[in-house]
Amino acid sequence: MVPESIADPLGYYRNNTVKSRDLMACAIECGVKHFIFSSTAAVYGMPENNPISEDAPLAPISPYGSSKMMTEMMLRDAAVAHDFSYVALRYFNVAGADPQGRCGQSTPNATHLIKVAVQTALGQRPFLEVYGTDYPTPDGTGVRDYIHVADLARAHSAALHYLRHGGKSQILNCGYGRGFSVLEVIEAVKKVSMTDFTVNHRNRRPGDPAALVADAQRLPEVLEWQPEYDDLETIVAHAYEWEKHLAEMKQAS
Repeated sequence: MVPESIADPLGYYRNNTVKSRDLMACAIECGVKHFIFSSTAAVYGMPENNPISEDAPLAPISPYGSSKMMTEMMLRDAAVAHDFSYVALRYFNVAGADPQGRCGQSTPNATHLIKVAVQTALGQRPFLEVYGTDYPTPDGTGVRDYIHVADLARAHSAALHYLRHGGKSQILNCGYGRGFSVLEVIEAVKKVSMTDFTVNHRNRRPGDPAALVADAQRLPEVLEWQPEYDDLETIVAHAYEWEKHLAEMKQAS
């Protein structure tokens, strides 16, 4: 999303900011009092410290992050002017798939690391590219906080329950509070799939910070939410099974 937004900034501002404004206006006009917004850790830009709290300065370095930050600002102002409350969930790196195999990411030409690595393990890609091996991290590759999509879905349900029971507007990080490097993720995919595959190293991509790890204390405190799938290999295993399922459906058709 970040590299694509740099190539198509106006498209991202149209989708993430302009259309969010229209939806917000429609909700207020129709008497909808509660709003849950899918925000992003990209609003933090290149943070000086990790883990990152919700009170950290906002300094997005990509149109993706800026467009989401602007919607957060609109939500804040709308909540002051109207009988309207919201929860903005700042996603860190969402991954995995439904544990029961009912759904998962099906986006063509996806760029998310775990999905791409799993596709490579299944032979759907000839190699995996790692962008940047000279970051100031333990192994030189980027570090991210991965959250299972099922836990994130439950956070949305908890946010709605919170608002319906009188909760005040909140901005909450959605992560587990610990990060894994690109190379650690690749090793987890190789272990789960019991497959080796080619990894090529490339230069850094524009707009990629060295590390993004959530200070994840506020989410469970405010929403009374607890993660169920806080384990990298579990996240990878669910993504792997989903990708195999997609491949089987494609062959069957």
